[in-house]
Order: sequence, then C-alpha cells, then structure tokens
Amino acid sequence: MHTAASPNSTHRTAGMFSGQTYLGGVLVVDDEQDIRKVVRMSLEKQGYYVVEAEDGQQAISLLNEGEHPMVIDVIITDIRMPHINGIEVMEYFQREYPSIPLIVLTGFPDLDLAMQLMKQGVADYLVKPVDREKLTTAVATAIGSRHMDWFS
Repeated sequence: MHTAASPNSTHRTAGMFSGQTYLGGVLVVDDEQDIRKVVRMSLEKQGYYVVEAEDGQQAISLLNEGEHPMVIDVIITDIRMPHINGIEVMEYFQREYPSIPLIVLTGFPDLDLAMQLMKQGVADYLVKPVDREKLTTAVATAIGSRHMDWFS
C-alpha cells in the first residue's frame, strides 16, 4: 500500500515512480562498476532513485537528457576517472547546475584537495571504502541543504 507523504515529511512523491515515496535522486559517477553498484544498492535500499555514470562525459550526457535534471538532487563523483575527470565534471555541474550539491567519493584521500573542494562548495568529501551510514547521511544532508536553498 502506497501512501502520500505528509507535507512536513522529507519524503517526496513523483508520478514517474508510480506514487512510490522516495527520498530524492542521486547521480553516481565512478569508473569502478563495483563501487557504483555498492553505492546504488545502499541508496536504493534507503529509498533513493539512483542513476549511474562510468565517467564525467557520460554523467554530463545523462544529466542533460530527458527528465534527469529535474529528478537529480545530489551528485556523487569520484575524482580520478578517464575522459572527463571528477574535477572537470564538478566544475561543469557547478556552472550549469549550481543548485545540485556535489559529494566527492575517492579512493585517494588528499587533505589539501578536500579543503580546496569544500571551500569551492562541495557538500562532502568521502573516502572509499565508504561506510554505508556515512554515505546515506552525506546524501540526506546534501539534499536537505538543497531544499533549504529553495526557500532562501
């Protein structure tokens, strides 16, 4: 049985999900299929709609087509990827979709880079392998901050 979310709930209902309540849409950009799969499964289990891209080029194409710009609430991206890397794709998204928060998920932690990216507006910087709870908390926080921006 599906019920509509209450007005005070953080859940949203979209027709494209056949009335199913969901928490928001996430674009996961990583060249490692296993990482994308783990992130997708973790987030879908929590009630998120997840779209995957294997590199920055595919992420840009996906976000620019169909209804993806309307349903993506947060982007999680790796940094080291072929074609268009994470830094380049983040610059593109911040320029073209400034209201969508970005979360970095990397296997190569770099404190200086993390501080630089946070100053540039990245919502969070996570290191692989990421704890499921840290991941879902980071996504929920980023989406929550995006929704607050709508009213300010």
